Amino acid sequence: MTNSQLWFRGVRPSKFRHVYGLPTRKECCYTDISVVRSGNDGNFCATNPTFLAIVADTTFVVIPINQTGRIDFQCCKVIGHTGQILDLKWNPFDDNMIASASDDCTIKLWKIPEGGLTSNLSECSTELVGHKRKVLHIEWHPTAANVLISAGFDHLICVWDVGNAEKPLLNVINCHVDMIYSLAINRDGSLIATTSKDKKLRVIEPRSGIVVSEGICHMGTKCSKAVFLDNDRILTTGFSRHSDRQYAVWNQHDLKKPLVQEVIDSSSGVVTPYFDYDTKMIYLAGKGDGNIRYYELVDEAPYVYYLNQFLSGQPQKALGFMPKRGVNVSQCEVFRFYKLHAAGNICEPISMIVPRKSTLFQSDLYPDTLADIPAIGAKEWFQGRNVQPMLRSMKTGESILDTSTSQKPRSNESKYATIHHTSSKHNVLNNHHGNYNGNSNNHSHSNGTNNGPALNGSNYTNGTSVTSLTNGGKNNKENEIDNRKFDNNTKKFAFLSQPTIPDYRPQAVTNIIEKSQKTSTNQSTKFHQLQAIFGQHQTANHKDIANLQNNLLSSSRNSSRNSSLENINLLNSENELRKAFNKQAEEIKSLRKSLNNSEKRVRELEAEVKRLQLQQKH
Repeated sequence: MTNSQLWFRGVRPSKFRHVYGLPTRKECCYTDISVVRSGNDGNFCATNPTFLAIVADTTFVVIPINQTGRIDFQCCKVIGHTGQILDLKWNPFDDNMIASASDDCTIKLWKIPEGGLTSNLSECSTELVGHKRKVLHIEWHPTAANVLISAGFDHLICVWDVGNAEKPLLNVINCHVDMIYSLAINRDGSLIATTSKDKKLRVIEPRSGIVVSEGICHMGTKCSKAVFLDNDRILTTGFSRHSDRQYAVWNQHDLKKPLVQEVIDSSSGVVTPYFDYDTKMIYLAGKGDGNIRYYELVDEAPYVYYLNQFLSGQPQKALGFMPKRGVNVSQCEVFRFYKLHAAGNICEPISMIVPRKSTLFQSDLYPDTLADIPAIGAKEWFQGRNVQPMLRSMKTGESILDTSTSQKPRSNESKYATIHHTSSKHNVLNNHHGNYNGNSNNHSHSNGTNNGPALNGSNYTNGTSVTSLTNGGKNNKENEIDNRKFDNNTKKFAFLSQPTIPDYRPQAVTNIIEKSQKTSTNQSTKFHQLQAIFGQHQTANHKDIANLQNNLLSSSRNSSRNSSLENINLLNSENELRKAFNKQAEEIKSLRKSLNNSEKRVRELEAEVKRLQLQQKH
């Protein structure tokens, strides 16, 4: 390698090198909101594709996401807590359920009605009491239904099953000796990470409370934060011994030394990291800062590449972010923040956009993302089972079952998988018309009991009425018509996207070839029809089939007696068709055999992994 090659390595290629932040016009912001004035570093803003929640001291407001502009100061609020609210989190599987952690040592779950609040909400659906001092952080489990994890000022971490009214507390973890600064959970919910005032980063197994690994993360005494990345890595933000702001990347199995550690600047605001799993981008936003830095993560050193920063003249008090299923794909929006201004009662949406000229769906920017359907129940998860989260397509809104983690659904999982498959077809049509909603309410008009999950907004019951059947038939017809339109448009676009190849052959040769192709196509169609009719009956008479084929050939000969060339083409096409059919049948057999072998190999590997895990535990 020459000196010139060492000196100039070129520009690193990246799809996100030119990502920029787009602020929102004032008329599209949420203004005149009574924002909390506390100096805590809590999560004061939470959002999902339906609602926006903002803390206002001991209460919080819930605003429909499309209701922008000036918010009435006398708007309806959630007023159930007696102390200051320190954290808010929406349920990832229910857009109408939100959890709030408060200074009054309680966690409360609230059910927001469809369309938003029409009066002050003072009665919670569930109250979780277990912490002895104020609750600082809460996190929903990303794959298990009704599992909530909380961290309090009493140095305890509690694991809750909010669906169990009699005994909601599953586990209490008391491995911390000082104040817990942050709480994070990995993608499948098998591990949690915490940072605390004793300067340590801990990786904990939440069901058993075992500390998997721990180590000193940042030498400064100020608040530090942590977030899980992909490929068993963790990113932390904190302060150095000289009060410089830092970020560091760690291997979650070895916290003795960071993979990389860099200084950000010398400001004093606490930096909070936000990780986008789909784009592998990390956003760092400091409290009191007017900018948001963003980086791209890679699998090899130096692991983190600086991209750019969003600059603003207004400092931020807190940030909320929209789940990926709520971003605008037509504008190539890959992330969206909701910024609470430190000065002024304003909440401003900020869109992170990849500049593209086309308005069509960009598949390289939007891989399958987290769906709003749980992959497992709380009981199964607490018994030790880990699964990857359910995914959904960003293009159609259809949920996708991740078959790489499990073979067949069992007990509670089978229920979730059934709901997942039945609702996906309905979501495709709704998203095609732009009316997709994460949670649809199912209504039943019969007196029977439910036998299964809801389909197309109606429940199947033992005593189904005639009117519900007729309405269901109309809905099915409308869905079939929409499906046909959608398929026709897809075929049109596929045809138009094909390249045009000019034909320079003489006209006579072209006519002969086209004529023979049409004849062979007609013959192949008739042969397939005969196969579809007689292939289902195993006891079919081979002589009758041969007679039908002979009649077919004779009829074709009678229809084309004037051309001997066409007769030869007919015989050739018939023989080629039989050869192709036999070849395809052999390929299908070989593919089935290879599929069975691969499934057998997967089962053997899973058994081996379980055996190794048991050995590690012992």
